[in-house]
Amino acid sequence: MTDAQHIYRFVIDAWDPRELPMGRLAEYMADLSRLFGEGNHVHFDRLEPGSTVLVQHVDRQALATVEERLMLAAGRDPPDEIAKCYRVIDERLAEDGASGSLRGSNGAEILRFPGHERPRPPTFGPFRQNGCFDGMLIRVGGKDDTVPVHLQDGDVTHSCNATRDMARRLAPHLYNGTIRVTGSGRWKRDAEGHWILLRFDIKDFEVLDDRPLPELVEQLRGVPGSGWRRVKDPSAELRRLRDEAESRLP
Repeated sequence: MTDAQHIYRFVIDAWDPRELPMGRLAEYMADLSRLFGEGNHVHFDRLEPGSTVLVQHVDRQALATVEERLMLAAGRDPPDEIAKCYRVIDERLAEDGASGSLRGSNGAEILRFPGHERPRPPTFGPFRQNGCFDGMLIRVGGKDDTVPVHLQDGDVTHSCNATRDMARRLAPHLYNGTIRVTGSGRWKRDAEGHWILLRFDIKDFEVLDDRPLPELVEQLRGVPGSGWRRVKDPSAELRRLRDEAESRLP
């Protein structure tokens, strides 16, 4: 028989257990397993009626570890890994229009998940902001007057737009080194605080030198009166110069 002291109940206030999709139930169970942190020693027992109540028990040898993790999760500054587990559950509840709680065997609330009740930060925008992107030109094409332009920077692809004239100027650089495009972007911030680029219009570009930084710095130090021989941290100085240039964009 399961020891009642090792029982935890996760209560979802918006679902009837007969209506909860099996796939969603599995996601909540996986989330709870990661929160408890003892996957091999946490076992699903049953669903209880009323609101959806997921009942699970913890093996005696893992109970101290689980209790410590839940105490940290309820604290003001939990470790990043535990905070992420809590956040994933809370976001899932918000997506389902629900809130929830984790309760011990005596019914006392251990953790509260506000879910959809959590105040959302305000959205901002859309608004325009000057900026620039670096990358390899991997696409220039389209039939309209506004031409799609894609720049690849590592694993990130920047989707931009250009006039036909600008597209013709860009085309010779397709798959040929790194360029920097400057222009005006249209941004907004969603309710989760994520900044989303809606559109970026290219106004100009420059071809960047792909040679290694030490080689470029050595060349600059060879220019009489350049002052680069006195620069101790070339990388920091180049970042400073780039920031100044971006701040002067119209």
